[in-house]
Amino acid sequence: MDPLITVVGATGTGKSKLAVDLAARFNGEIINGDAMQMYRGLPIITNQIPLNERKDIPHHLLSCVDLDTEAWRIGHFKREALRLIADIRSRGKLPILVGGTHYYTQAVLFKDQLVGEGCDSESETTAKTANETQRLDSTSTSEKWPILDSSPEVLMQKLREVDPVMAARWHPKDGRKIRRSLEIYFQTGRPASEIYAEQQEQKQKAATQTEGGLLRFDNTLIFWVHAEKEILNQRLDARVDGMIEQGMMAEAETMYDFIQQKKAEGVEVDQTRGVWVSIGFKELAPYFAARHEGVLNEDELGTLRSQCIEAIRTATRQYGGSQIKWIRNKLWRALADADMTQRLYLLDSSDVAQWTSRITEPSEDIVRAVKQGASTPDPKSLSALARTILGAREEQGVSSTSPLKAFTCDVCAKTVVGDAQWEIHLNSYGHKRGLKSAARKAERDEYFRKRAMEEQGEGSEKDADAKGTNKRTFDRTENE
Repeated sequence: MDPLITVVGATGTGKSKLAVDLAARFNGEIINGDAMQMYRGLPIITNQIPLNERKDIPHHLLSCVDLDTEAWRIGHFKREALRLIADIRSRGKLPILVGGTHYYTQAVLFKDQLVGEGCDSESETTAKTANETQRLDSTSTSEKWPILDSSPEVLMQKLREVDPVMAARWHPKDGRKIRRSLEIYFQTGRPASEIYAEQQEQKQKAATQTEGGLLRFDNTLIFWVHAEKEILNQRLDARVDGMIEQGMMAEAETMYDFIQQKKAEGVEVDQTRGVWVSIGFKELAPYFAARHEGVLNEDELGTLRSQCIEAIRTATRQYGGSQIKWIRNKLWRALADADMTQRLYLLDSSDVAQWTSRITEPSEDIVRAVKQGASTPDPKSLSALARTILGAREEQGVSSTSPLKAFTCDVCAKTVVGDAQWEIHLNSYGHKRGLKSAARKAERDEYFRKRAMEEQGEGSEKDADAKGTNKRTFDRTENE
């Protein structure tokens, strides 16, 4: 059977271009796996591949939902993606999944779907569960359980009551993860920690039963388009500038006007979900608000506009970093659990002038080999960057599967999650400086405590002397 090809990587690395190249070469169709690119009418702010670069290749789940639609839950996306994969294959074509929202693509690649994301775990296949899943997908969880819209502090307090094990894993301010754990509890009536433990046991059983048992499709190929950090950051800054020139401001203003129109109709738009959290709009919102309110002059507006655009650059770089972390950690760990890390091929897109030799040719050779049932190369052999990054992951081995835990440093008043981050914090300059500061403070407190005790002792002696003198004076007066 033809492989399922998946293309992952940080924004700006060239995922969409590679997907189009492979689709054109192997008679394929593309399935979008980026949650923001599913929204129609916003091709620039959501970084959709331009029409003239698609080479007439069909793109599914792209520009298909309206502004006032919430981002699809994982279960919804998975079902649609699997339906499309089957349909594309039935027509003799090759499905290519392109992921920017990596938890979307990972739900399609692996059988061990997490609960609490709008779908049931695959071990629960009863009609009752399926019906409940469908109902949960169509109903806003915050409407069913209003506490989910509370502050992280309130959410954490509730989570500590119902699932202290999960509460111990999360940072107290990480409202998204705390909320998700509570959603799982409310949806299933069971602590998320208990369900995760069962899933981990099922994963281990599946991995020992058949080779690649955790992968949904036997012939899975994952291409990781990657670039060196400094080069990628420069590329992302230039991309933001290009988006501004192409009309991103107009798209963002359209979104702002939509919110104002809904507000005039008495409808409050939830700007914490869906396309409203896309990079670009939320950074520019203060500029449009200030212009709408007329509180700033032209110079002040210009300064604010520049600050908002710089915020977009920063957020874009940070988002790219978070995408890379997902691949290095979660995707790699899932592949390692399935003993399938050899299915992940890192392609170096640092030098776009060498796209053909570094991206096109090696990826086509690998796909061709899989289609013909031939052997494929060692992923580390494709480039020096692949050898460095993938080799480091192999040497490190699969990270511990023990649950994460949150640690709070009383010295620095800081909370971190995970043994690795805790170790980094303990060895950091800031923590060591804090220890020295705390030691000096303890010395000062001890010094003043002793001084106070000494002064109190001296005061007691003086009081005693004074009392003795007074008594002798009183006695002498009485005698006289």
